[in-house]
Amino acid sequence: MTTASIFNNLVRGEDGAWSTVYGPFVLRCALQPVFRQLSPKVFDIHSFQGLVRAERNGEPFAPAHFFPLVEPSDLPEIESLLRTIHILNAGLLHRKRAMALVSFNPALYPDPTRLRIEFDRIRLTAHSAGMEPDRIICDISGASSIELPRLTRHVERLKEAGFRVSLTDHGAGDTDIERVRTLRPDFVRLDGDWVRDYMHNSAGFALLRVVVRQLSEHGTETILERLEEMWQVDLCEELGVSLMQGYALARPEIAPTNFNAEYPEIILPLADRHTDLPIPVQPAPAAAGHAVAKAGPQRTTPVFGKRRS
Repeated sequence: MTTASIFNNLVRGEDGAWSTVYGPFVLRCALQPVFRQLSPKVFDIHSFQGLVRAERNGEPFAPAHFFPLVEPSDLPEIESLLRTIHILNAGLLHRKRAMALVSFNPALYPDPTRLRIEFDRIRLTAHSAGMEPDRIICDISGASSIELPRLTRHVERLKEAGFRVSLTDHGAGDTDIERVRTLRPDFVRLDGDWVRDYMHNSAGFALLRVVVRQLSEHGTETILERLEEMWQVDLCEELGVSLMQGYALARPEIAPTNFNAEYPEIILPLADRHTDLPIPVQPAPAAAGHAVAKAGPQRTTPVFGKRRS
């Protein structure tokens, strides 16, 4: 696969959704919302994470089995293609504020020239999707395994290009906090496995609160992911976390999605000098039947697109 021909592999279906191909595989885009809690029980979509859904001969093919089959020399182009269809499909929703959260592996672009080409592609794709570069969140996975000086250069370059930066699989260790202090990413996605474990006991909950506070002190917002039950969503408010993602709120959907109907975008007023949180002034009706997994008696129902009375 050559750089010049990469975008010849983009396919737009009759339904308007973008996909791509690689050998015998069709690669589709699934989007999963990250929600911001604006006020008690009021949520709005903050961003859409792009997730690949592979098919072979019309049958689903797990991404964990697909990527080992990609030729190493093709990995940069495959990541670029997937990033492209995720941004384009997020743009099809025509939301005014929602961002696109896409994977970015710095190790795939060691050459500065190749990196600049990739930045140009992202900006061009964002423009085609009707999004400014600062609505693209480049999510760096495995940051703890990258040497700090090298990672710092990558983060600086992404920010200079106008993109936002997220670090994923983040933990609670002193090394993790020190990296955030140095890198100052816009967002950190806390590792879902240990977040769930720590939410189940008071000591773990206290540690989570400390981590969230430390991140906030360095100008970094926390995203809690893999929230599977509503009681976990409820606890996020106590933790001071307003950005959250998981099956308890919304499952991924293959593009084209129904998110606009299910979770209408809240119409916000101009900035209010007296509050840090915008208040919905023209609520849209919430969709019926979108509250997810059943939980215990503490379960509350989130409201999307309107304030709950």
